[in-house]
Amino acid sequence: MANSISARKRVRQTEKRAAQNRDRRSRIRTVVKDVELAIVKGNRAEAEVAFKAMEPELMRGVTKGILKKNTASRKVSRLSTQVNSLK
Repeated sequence: MANSISARKRVRQTEKRAAQNRDRRSRIRTVVKDVELAIVKGNRAEAEVAFKAMEPELMRGVTKGILKKNTASRKVSRLSTQVNSLK
């Protein structure tokens, strides 16, 4: 248990940041899943809309330290290839 005032504050900050990171990670997973679902359906228009919503969310995750840059870039590249291959 944190005894000093500063240690208690650090515990509060850590809990708050962990919650924010959890929310961001969840949002990223959701938008990626939306794109993948649209691809499986074969709906190019829906996939493009979902992709345009997904890309900035992934890059924001990179900025916030949730994802590594190459991981996000790889995900964007693979999904964009799949979206572009839809008829």
